[in-house]
Amino acid sequence: MISSSFCRKSKAKPNGKKTASEEKKVYLEPEHTKSRITDFEFKELVVLPREIDLNEWLASNTTTFFHHINLQYSTISEFCTGETCQTMAVCNTQYYWYDERGKKVKCTAPQYVDFVMSSVQKLVTDEDVFPTKYGREFPSSFESLVKKICKYLFHVLGHIYWAHFKETLALELHGHLNTLYVHFILFAREFNLLDPKETAVMDDLTEVLCSSPGSSGATGDGASSGASGAQNHVKER
Repeated sequence: MISSSFCRKSKAKPNGKKTASEEKKVYLEPEHTKSRITDFEFKELVVLPREIDLNEWLASNTTTFFHHINLQYSTISEFCTGETCQTMAVCNTQYYWYDERGKKVKCTAPQYVDFVMSSVQKLVTDEDVFPTKYGREFPSSFESLVKKICKYLFHVLGHIYWAHFKETLALELHGHLNTLYVHFILFAREFNLLDPKETAVMDDLTEVLCSSPGSSGATGDGASSGASGAQNHVKER
């Protein structure tokens, strides 16, 4: 379960790849960052409607993001193998999975993603955590669980950009990926679901995508400050 499993990250050169500062990030090229499947103002879409309970809104959107990110990953999953992605890497950051006993689990990127998706699937289908029946209450730990889910989903999105953007581009699905990323980040910002230190590894992309037309501008919440060097200063936690 995610509530007792977590990941750690460290500065490294995963799979012998060049560091983020040395390798050109294709996903940052203007011709690709401007690609969207809609010009909708997501800042308006993520705001809590007056008549909706906060936990209900968080539950509905978190479940939706889980399904969409899982679907996005499935489009490139055949390229994400134990050989091509020996570690769960995003830029020069390597993520590790820890089980319920706190034991470090050495895993490839596809294994890590499987751990994430299996754990989140269990949570969003658990009536005690994500209640769907009338009269059922959300647990007191609900918001913290949502934050953990968002953290893991962010890792998956980051890996898709870092390791599989060229395949996504070849499939002409980069517009879908960009749109999903903007929506997810703006929703997380609206409800403070992601720690800026956690998302710093993708600050350069966030600044470009979330300050362009269709994403309603603002680059606050630590998303733009220090973006140029953030990838090389991620500390192990």
